[in-house]
Order: sequence, then C-alpha cells, then structure tokens
Amino acid sequence: MTSPEVTSDRTGGCPVRHSESAVPLSGPRFHTDPFQLYAEMRREHGPVVAVELPGGIPAWLVIGYRELHQVTSDPDSFPRNVALWNQWPNIPPDWPLLPMVGQPMPSIYFTAGAEHRRHVAMVEPALEAVNPFDLRRTCEDLADQLIDGFCGRGEADLVASFAMALPVLALARIMGFPDEEALELATTMKVMADGGAESQEAYGRFAGAMQRLVAVKQSRPGNDLVSVMLACPEPFTAEEYALDLQAILAAGYLTTADWLVNSLRLMLTDDRFAAAFGGGRSSVGQAMNEALWEDTPTQILAGRWAARDTRLAEKTIRAGDLVLLGLGAANVDPHVRQHLSDGSTSAHLGNSAHFSFSHGEYRCPYPAQQIAEVIARTGIEVLLDRLPDVDLAIPPQNLVRRPSPFLRGMTSLPVRFTPVRAVGGTP
Repeated sequence: MTSPEVTSDRTGGCPVRHSESAVPLSGPRFHTDPFQLYAEMRREHGPVVAVELPGGIPAWLVIGYRELHQVTSDPDSFPRNVALWNQWPNIPPDWPLLPMVGQPMPSIYFTAGAEHRRHVAMVEPALEAVNPFDLRRTCEDLADQLIDGFCGRGEADLVASFAMALPVLALARIMGFPDEEALELATTMKVMADGGAESQEAYGRFAGAMQRLVAVKQSRPGNDLVSVMLACPEPFTAEEYALDLQAILAAGYLTTADWLVNSLRLMLTDDRFAAAFGGGRSSVGQAMNEALWEDTPTQILAGRWAARDTRLAEKTIRAGDLVLLGLGAANVDPHVRQHLSDGSTSAHLGNSAHFSFSHGEYRCPYPAQQIAEVIARTGIEVLLDRLPDVDLAIPPQNLVRRPSPFLRGMTSLPVRFTPVRAVGGTP
C-alpha cells in the first residue's frame, strides 16, 4: 500500500493537533483492563478522547454511547471516507495500521454516499441468498470434524483447534473456495488484524487471494456467494468485486471467531450459564448476547472522517480528522447502563441496542450478522453436545487476551473434558 497523494481539497483544513494529554492507543491495559481504562478516560477527558496512534498519528476516540450514536447516525458530517484524512502527508507507506484504517479504494467499506449504496445493493442480496438452514448443517458437519481432531485427548485449546478454524471454513463454503486455502487465509487475516510489521505483506497476500477467487468464479460460476455477486446486473470491475470480498471475509472471520470464543469463556467462567451444559440452549443465546454487550469482539473501529469542522461533546473536530468508534466503551457507558448495575443477565435479554455491529448507514448488514450468529451459535452448541463436561484447564485469571486495542479475543482457551470417541470412528 502507498499513501495517496494529498491535494488541498482532500485535506479540508488543518490537521488535528493534540496536546501531551492525548492517550496513546497502545499498551497492555487495552487488553488486560480496558473497561477500567475507559472509565478513567471518561473521568479525565469526557466522552470524546484525544488519542495517539502508533507513529504519533492523532485521532479522536468516541467512548460515549450518545456521542457514538450521533456520529454513526450522521454520515454526511462523519462519512467513512478515508480520502478526507488530513494526516495523509504524515502516513509512511509501511505504516502497520494502514490495512486496518484503509486507503481510498472502490469497495463497500471505503466508499460514501451514492457509491457506497451502489456496493450495498450488490453485496446485501448476495448475503441474503445464503440459506441459514443449509449454513447450520454445514457448520454442524465442520464442527464435528474439528472436534473429532481432539475429542479423544481429553484436552484442547479451543482457540487454535476450534474457534479459529470453524468460521473461516464456513465462510469458505459460502464463498466457494477450498478448505486448505481458508486455513491459510485465517493466518493471513490474523496477521493483518494484529497491525504488526508483517501486516502490509499479509494484506498483499489476502488481496491476491480474493483477486484469484474472482477470476475463478468469472470463468466457472457456481452455487456460492461470489457467483451471486458476479451475476448482479449493475456493472462492477474485477477490482471492485475483489475488494468487496475482502471486506466480507475480513469483517466476518475474526469477529465471528472472537464472538464464539468470548461467549464460551463467559459460559465456562460464569455459573449463570451452567444450564447450557445440561442442554439449556436458551443460555447459549443469552451468553452470546451478553458477550456482545460486555466483551464485544470489535472494541475500536476505524473509522469516520469529519467532512467539516464541527463540535462533538465540547471538543472541536477539524475537517479531515479521524474519528475512531469506541464500540466496546460505548456499550458499557454508565450513562446508559445504570439499569445493568446488578450484573444480571436479565437486563440483557431481548436488548440488542449495543454497538457491536456499529450503527447507521455503515452498520454491519443484517444478513451478515445472521451468518455470524449461525456460525458461532452452531459451533458452541455442537461443542457442548459432544463435550458436555468441558471445563477450563487453567484459572480464569490466567487467560490471556490478544494484544490489540482494536479487537478483543483470546490467545488461547485451554480446556479439559472426558475423552470421547470421534463421530467418524475411533479417535
């Protein structure tokens, strides 16, 4: 990736300048104690916080529920248009967060206005064409195959052996590419999301894989999501198709895997969900919903860019400033969560007003949410059916989170259980 050439009409004003009080958007507390950190931010800075990304890049982090609703409900003032960014002159070509933040490109994720709606009109019908009942059967088969690989040992790491594989294999079946390529892409996308030194190279591999997939389906269409997209009567270029597929797979894979893992962690550490281990499947749905409120996979989402100078929670946001969406922080904003102070799951039941899928015009499309829920819930239910006495193998306080302020998942989830036979025969 290279930083785009910046012209005067793109910058839209003076770049944001933060004082030394800006909060560095890095460090262990974002994955060890994020909610206490967000509480301190609120006390010291309010619902909109001046932050600094690696490399000294300034941005604003919105952690207030009402303020986040304001930003996501106003795509005219806060479009997802990275071309507006006033920091492009300061972004080196090898900036490790560039794959996460993005650059101007003709995809559903990085377009605005009528052009964004044009991409949505092609992508959403393709997602809606995915049959949830067929997908559940596929996920049941995949989950059984994965569990067969470790069920005879009596112990496993549910992140490495199960949760990281199931969503990408399910998405591969939906999109029509081989299982072996899916597992390679899973590693590639994780490297991208970590935002380290290898993220740019990983992005190149990921983009190349989607370009090859488009070429294959153009020559040999099948019964899959990609072929449905290619059949759209509206003309799109091969580049646009590939970029939209990148958005679908990148947004759908790791977040679904983390949703599955975070829900399992909650069920394995909280006695309120013990009924799920005795076949009480309503508890699975309750745990998954609570995980979205309390432990959402996407903690911080990049981003929005101010289209003009404006005020937000008493802060002056300049045209072209990057506004990061603090989804996880907004979900636990005490101004809207006072009714949840007793810690009971009953407060979550039927309440999906969280920001875990964002909000507004750029919200995760509903059929994509449904696909993620089918994959994660099926995986959890098959696991509990096969291994009903599964339990943590280490104390809960020893579990380690992924070191990222943007994504909240586990590096591992070690468990033990009574060994059982594989579905396909002797383990």
